Amino acid sequence: MTRTALHPARTHRPARRVAALALAGWVTGWIAGLTVPLVALAAGETRYTMADFATVPKIDAHVHLHNADPAFVDAARRLRFKVLTINVDYPDFPPLDEQQRAAIALRQARPAEVAWAVSFSSDTSDRPEWLDATKQRIEAGLKAGAVGVKVWKNIGMSLRDRQGKLVMIDDARFQPLFSWFEERGITMLGHQGEPHNCWLPLEQMTVLNDREYFAHHPQYHMALHPEMPRWEDQMAARDRMVAAHPKLKFVGMHMASLERNVDELAAFLDRFPLAKVDLAARIGQLQYQSQRDREKVRRFMMRYQDRLMYGTDVSQSPQQSGAALMKEVEPVWRMHWRYFNTEESFKVSDLEQPVKGLGLPKAVVDKLYHLNAERSFPAAWKAAP
Repeated sequence: MTRTALHPARTHRPARRVAALALAGWVTGWIAGLTVPLVALAAGETRYTMADFATVPKIDAHVHLHNADPAFVDAARRLRFKVLTINVDYPDFPPLDEQQRAAIALRQARPAEVAWAVSFSSDTSDRPEWLDATKQRIEAGLKAGAVGVKVWKNIGMSLRDRQGKLVMIDDARFQPLFSWFEERGITMLGHQGEPHNCWLPLEQMTVLNDREYFAHHPQYHMALHPEMPRWEDQMAARDRMVAAHPKLKFVGMHMASLERNVDELAAFLDRFPLAKVDLAARIGQLQYQSQRDREKVRRFMMRYQDRLMYGTDVSQSPQQSGAALMKEVEPVWRMHWRYFNTEESFKVSDLEQPVKGLGLPKAVVDKLYHLNAERSFPAAWKAAP
């Protein structure tokens, strides 16, 4: 099994990049036909303000912490944040075993603030012994407190078979593993594909961040690589996999790579009623859409309020201190809070023009920021009795 050198790593943003961006019960369709804009709050509903930021419980359900020192977690706790740190089979991160040791150490040190997700390598997935070895690794992770399993986009975008063909997520070799997840009730954190912008010419990309990145990293820019699968191929393979496992607890990372259009994400959520998504590293795409039709985005957030989880995708290297990471992350957290809670207009560096906040009700924000994550991962963020 080999990996291609064309290995998009777009969504794992160092904390300093994320900071730069900041500084500049399931609802199934009862309002599907609603046409009246949901502008005003219902009677008795209220909003949080910026002054509430440090007092409301919050979870960043998508981070990558690789330093076992809990200094960052302690600083986050002072802002009422807990975290889900996710292991990933990503070559720019430490080896999986090192990621796992750091995650377990953080979990043991701060069980009420830290949850973690285990991952595995797919490099030898064509070998007969791979499945049992992978199950054993995941079992060990679950016994050590992991609350889910991350399955990354290297399946579909870099993993190749012996003939050099890319292996997609619905390949038969992975189906026994996903069936095992389904039977055991193990939550799969799935990141398949890339932002749709990755397949567009630079001038058609919807956020400045993507234009800048792909201009400087043409090797990851799929528009320049027609030999690679299309975005539509990645999404279709993912959907076939989810459809083949109707009882699978599936969380689509990064808005399930359907960030370009909330209508497409709504259709995915309607088709797969057990699926949920996080918003990590895609809030700029929501902001882009809300510049054009704010009420449409707001209706989406209201309608699917039970199936969305807040996250950033921020990563910490083993050498970065907790204080340094917090200095970079706190502005990101505050900017996102401003977008979801207020109706203020403000500038973000992903977009050329200001964006107006969505002004969501407190009840929706509570679900987005912590209740949905707590319901999705019921064993997480609990100190030993």
